[in-house]
Amino acid sequence: MHDSRPSPPLTWLEPGLPFPPVSQAWGPGSEAPGLLAAGDHLDAAMLVQAYRQGIFPWFSTGQPVLWWSPDPRMVLPVSAFKLHRSLRQTLKHWTMTPGVEMVFDRDFAQVITRCGQAPRPGQTGTWIVPGIVDAYTQLHRMGLAHSAEIWQDGQLVAGLYFVSLGHTVFGESMFTTVRDGSKMALAMLVSAARRHGVQMIDCQQNTRHLASLGAHEIRREDFVRWVAAEQGKPPILWADESLYWDTLTRPAL
Repeated sequence: MHDSRPSPPLTWLEPGLPFPPVSQAWGPGSEAPGLLAAGDHLDAAMLVQAYRQGIFPWFSTGQPVLWWSPDPRMVLPVSAFKLHRSLRQTLKHWTMTPGVEMVFDRDFAQVITRCGQAPRPGQTGTWIVPGIVDAYTQLHRMGLAHSAEIWQDGQLVAGLYFVSLGHTVFGESMFTTVRDGSKMALAMLVSAARRHGVQMIDCQQNTRHLASLGAHEIRREDFVRWVAAEQGKPPILWADESLYWDTLTRPAL
C-alpha cells in the first residue's frame, strides 16, 4: 500500500547551525526519500560536517542546497567488487600500453569539471553546479577530496572524484571518454582502498550499473555506524597511490 502521509517540515539550515539527526530525513513514502534539509549556503566546512554524519548535498541549478541521507544506503564493499573478465582484459591492456598513467590527485579541478560536463543517462543537466565545484575544490585543498585519474599521452581520458575522511571513502561522480574508463578508475580506487584496509565505498544511491560491480544496499543505521568508526583512522595519502594489480586480483581479506 502506498504511504500517502504528508512529508514533515523540512529543516532550513542557516550558516553555523548543526544538521538535524539523519533519522529526520524524509521516508520512503515521501516526495523525496532521504531528503533531510535545505539551505542557501555551501562550503567545505559544511561538507566536512555533513560527511561525518552520513549526509551529502545534491541539487540542481535554481534549487536551494539540498542535503540527503537516504535509507537504505548503497555501498560497494571492496571485497565484493566484481572484476569482470572484460574489465580485467581492458585493465591489463591499458596498464601495458605506453603513455598510459593511472594516478591520483594530479588534476582534481579538471576531473570535477569534466564530471560536470557529462550528465548521467536520462538527465539533461548536471548536479555538479558551480557551487558544488567551488566547495569540493576547497575540500580538495584541505586534503579531503581526491580524484582517481587515467591519462593517455598527456591527456586526461577518465576519472572520478571522492571524499575521504580517515578510512571512509565516499564516491561522488565519474566521467570517461574511452571504453570502460570510469570502471577502470573505480578499479584503481578499489585496489588502493583494499591496500589500506578500507572496508567499503559509499555509492549514495542505488543504480543497476553499481549493482553489477558488486554494490548493494545496507541500512542507514549501519552506514552511519561505519562512518563514525572509520573516520578517525589515519588519513590515506591518496596522491601517492596508483593501481595495485595484486590487491585487485587476489581475494580481499
